[in-house]
Formats: sequence, structure tokens, C-alpha cells
Amino acid sequence: MLRALARGKPDRLPVTVHQWQKYHLDTFLGGASDLEAFRKFGLDASIQYFQDMGQFWLTDADFTKFSTPDWRDEAEVLSADPDHRLSKHTITTPGGTLTYKIEGNRMTTWVSEYLIKHDDDIRLIEKYMPVPRLDPAPVSRAYDAVGEGGVLRGFVWGDQAGCWQHAACLIDVQGLILRTFDDPGWVHELLRVLLEKKLRFIESMKGARFDLIETGGGAASSTLISPALHAEYCLPYDRKMHEALHALGFKIVYHTCGGTRGIEEHIVANGCDVSETLAPPSIGGNQEPWEFKAKIGGRLALIGGLDQFNVLTEGSPETIRAKVRELFEKVGGDGGYILSCCDHFFETPPENIRIYAEAARACVY
Repeated sequence: MLRALARGKPDRLPVTVHQWQKYHLDTFLGGASDLEAFRKFGLDASIQYFQDMGQFWLTDADFTKFSTPDWRDEAEVLSADPDHRLSKHTITTPGGTLTYKIEGNRMTTWVSEYLIKHDDDIRLIEKYMPVPRLDPAPVSRAYDAVGEGGVLRGFVWGDQAGCWQHAACLIDVQGLILRTFDDPGWVHELLRVLLEKKLRFIESMKGARFDLIETGGGAASSTLISPALHAEYCLPYDRKMHEALHALGFKIVYHTCGGTRGIEEHIVANGCDVSETLAPPSIGGNQEPWEFKAKIGGRLALIGGLDQFNVLTEGSPETIRAKVRELFEKVGGDGGYILSCCDHFFETPPENIRIYAEAARACVY
């Protein structure tokens, strides 16, 4: 995997999945850990480290860890039903009160009431929202646990790693897009506030044993915003974060879980080392992985490409094997490629995962 991330050719095609989901691990794999699941199928481990990253929208997080005397996040559980979890959060600061709601089911979690409701709310975020420091000790333990079996991925503080993507967790993204036309200065001010906090967190990452740091997020996809909006509201902030991460020696993967058409050069220009998830049109993207590869011309390593629903979950063994071979030949033929599902899956039969892993391991250079 490390050779592929350096745009080289390993002995065989690396193969992984994009984050095991607890629902799948519990439902199909007897509650196995993510590392155990990778080993069970002979996949290359790609372990995402989220601890202490300050993701406020998680319904099962320990919110006391995110609270300070000036930012007290108190959660009221309105529904503990695992099929419809609902919690209301009240954040008390010296300058005022903020509220938000989080919902979830057994598979996933979402924001149902956004934290930012008034323009001046960003002042409270700027002044009082805490930024944790990364503790390197548990990172080292996670790194050692993965060992030679794969890579350990890190994150940047916040609900999402990218500034624009983080903002879309604090205010409804449709409203955020409209604000870029109605009040662009306010949007840039919010992004600058989040960038300053992320840069402060990055300083605490020095020496952490990560193989790869994820930035970006689906809200930057060209299936959601235009290339022009991406250039103004994502690119400059992404570049500054990436400069800070590179200064500490980290390799960066930029995550766009939707479309990439029209923002190929923006992704290269933001200074990342790797691009994911290469979502094809069959799963909601707007170009095939090999089309994206042709446009970026080997300037980035690549991760992703496999439709986790229509191919991995619903596809026949022949369909899975054929798609793996096609991606190997069209995207991975020159190296610099890790085959992966484009995003999360929930009802995928374990046998299909085994077929997927075996087909990929048969792809040798």
C-alpha cells in the first residue's frame, strides 16, 4: 500500500474497503473489529483513526470530552431507539447559547438541526469552540496494531476535515451555497475561523504515526457544488491545510465521495498526494475512474473506484471479478492505485467480499 501511495508498482494490486461500518461488523461478522475483518478476508487494512478528533455530530460520542468551562455541550436524549436515535444538544458559552440536533439509526448518523442559525453564531464558534490536542500515545498503539498489515489513516479536527465540508455540518449546505452568492464575505469568515482551528490542531499532530491523513469531504464534490465555487471556497483553504500537514511530513489523501468532473485540476492544485474515492456514475459520481486518471496524468496516487452497491453487494461473482480486473487494467495498470469500495456498505454478503479480495490479489504486476 505504501508503494502504491508513492505512485509506484507493488507486487500486486492493493485492495481494501473504505471504513467498515459497525452495522455490518455486528450483523454479518459477529462483532469483529475492523482490523479483524480485514484479516478475515485477506484485505489490506486501511484503519481510520477518529479518536479525539472533535466530531460533534456523532450520536454515541462522549461529549464531556469536548466541553470546557466556556463551551458546555449538554445532550438530552429524546429517543434511544436504535432504529431512530435522537438527541438535542445545548451548548452554553459566556456569549450565548447554541443548539443542534443529531439523529441516527443502526447504520448511520445525520444532523437534523444545524448549529448555526444566526450570522453572529460564528462569533461564538470563533471565540469558544474548543480544539483538542492530539494525544500521540493511542495513535502509536493503533499504528503498532496495524503493523505490516496495512496503513493507519488520520483525520483533521472537526465534523469533517475540509473547511467547506465542516461548514456544511454546521449550516444546511443549500443555505451555505446560497450564502456564497448573497453574502460571500460571511462564508469566507466562517471558513477562516474553521481553518484557524484546524491549523491549531495540525500543530498538535507533530510526530503522530500516521501513514495518511484524510482531508476534503463530499460537500466539495462537483455533483454538489460547481467547479467555480470549489475554486473559491475549497481550494485556498485546502491548500493551506495541506501545506501545514506536509510541513510535518504527512502524506495527504483528498476525499471527494461524489463527482470530480471539472475539479480535476483543483484537486491537483490543492497539494494533496492521493485522490479518492473515484466514484463512478453507477454510484452517483460524474465520470469513470479511468477518465479521472487520464486527466490528472499520474500526478496523484488513487484510491477507490469500486461501486459498493451495484457491484459488491448486488453483483454476481462474475460481475465482481470482471469489474476488479477492469479497474486494475484501466486505473491501476501503471501502479499508484489502491482498489477500494467508493464508500460505506451495509448489507454486503461476506462471500462477495471474499470474491472481491481474491480477485484483486490475482492482479499482479
